[in-house]
Order: sequence, then structure tokens, then C-alpha cells
Amino acid sequence: MRRPSSHVGSLAGSLARFLTTAAATAMLATGLGGCQTMSDITGSLNSSSSKAQAVPEDPRRAAEVYGERYRANPKDAEAALGYGQALRATGQREQAAAVLEQATIAHPSNKALLAAYGRALADNGNSQAAFDVLSRAHSPANPDWRILSVQGTTLDKMGKHEEARRYYASALKIVPEEPSVLSNLGLSYMLTRELPQAEETLRRAYSNPRADARVRQNLALVVGLQGRFAEAETIAKGDLPAEEAAANVAYLREMLSRKDKDNSRPPGRKAAVPVAALDRPD
Repeated sequence: MRRPSSHVGSLAGSLARFLTTAAATAMLATGLGGCQTMSDITGSLNSSSSKAQAVPEDPRRAAEVYGERYRANPKDAEAALGYGQALRATGQREQAAAVLEQATIAHPSNKALLAAYGRALADNGNSQAAFDVLSRAHSPANPDWRILSVQGTTLDKMGKHEEARRYYASALKIVPEEPSVLSNLGLSYMLTRELPQAEETLRRAYSNPRADARVRQNLALVVGLQGRFAEAETIAKGDLPAEEAAANVAYLREMLSRKDKDNSRPPGRKAAVPVAALDRPD
């Protein structure tokens, strides 16, 4: 388990590191571990042209290939989309947002670009702007469950938890028991301290054969927050290699230690529940 660069705030950054593995970096998607549960929200919209398929899977090489095409013709929508996604995958999120913003100005009705731009805004913490852009990336007549789920995470980050859960519910009507959506819903309950409900939701996600390691780590965190550390440690280890399992347990201990410090604050100061990396990209 590698330590990526810090995210928004020290606590959120630590949780982002806890909820991210090297396997996730290899996928142009959110999630962790072996199988991809939450694909990049533009995944269903990407071009399948021979040009796109010829681009290397390695994000850095893809950034070079798409970047060259984009610089040659900034109005090339496919090049802008591929370049923006590759920039996101290599951690250049502000640059990705800038590229995709210009592309949506040139192609205001291109839903793939809107979806990618909305995701890039969410990456950078611009939750309201991300929600607004993502709302233009699909329609009630043709909803995209991935976008609905990401919209839910932006609402959760704005503290609009009940509204966020309506978006998760809409996504689950399209893809019942989808583990990535259930994982986000479980974290939503965690943020409002409804830990038993969070655990029940995450166990539903965890029982799905398509659940990835992110779901396991989220479940471990919620179980640990309820004081059942031995059980949480067992969940966190899972079937991972020894080194990665040990790293996961170390981060779990760190998160729960931070939670205990919050609970030791003087009366009148609200203790903060750790803000999990909802639908954390890449």
C-alpha cells in the first residue's frame, strides 16, 4: 500500500491514503484492488475508435500521446477527453480541469466531456460546480448510474446527506446492489454517525462478488469506529499479501487513533468523524 500525496486537509488526506492502493492507481477509475467496481464516470461514454484503442494503457504514456494530439488541435474533443483523463490518472488534476473546461466551452453539448469535467472539478474539491456540471452530463430520460453516484458524493461533501442518498437510491434502481454505490452510501451514513446503518450497507456491498478492496477497507473503518478493532483488523487484512495487509492495518490504527483524539476534545467542541474519501478518483 503506497502513500500518495496529501489530499484536502491532514485528516482527509490520511483517509485518502488509507482508502487508496497501488492497484487503484493502475486503473483510470475509482476504487481499489482486483476488480473495478466504480469505473470512471465517462467510461460508458468514451470513444471506441481505433485511435482511442491505440493509446497505451500506461497513464503517463497516454498523457504524452493524447497531449500531442490535443496541442495539435485543442478543439479535438476525443483528444481533450483522453488527455484530461490521463492527466487525472497521473495526479495533474488542476491541469486536467483546465483542459476539460476549455473542451466543454468548445463542445457545450458533449456529454462525455461534461462528465469528465465534472469529475475533474470534484477531484479538486469544487463540489457545487461539479454537481452542476454533472447534472448536464446526463438526463432524466437517460440517466447514468455512475454520474448519479458521483453526484451523491459531491452532495455528501457539501453536507447534504439526505439529498445525496436520494441520488444513490436512483443509481441503485439502475444497478441494484452495485457495490461501489453501496460503498458510497455506507460512507454517507458514516459521515452522519449512523454507524450500524453504515456497517449494514457496507456488508451488503462486501458480500457482492464484484466488490473490490475499497469496499473491504471502508467496512473495516466503520467496524473499527464502533470499537471492534480485532474484527476490523481481520477485515482490513483480507486476502492481501502480508506487506500490504500490514500497511492497511497500520493505516486503520492511525485512523482510529485520530478518532479517539477527536473524542478527547473538551466538552462543547464537536468531535469530527473522519471524512472518508467518497468515490475517490484514481
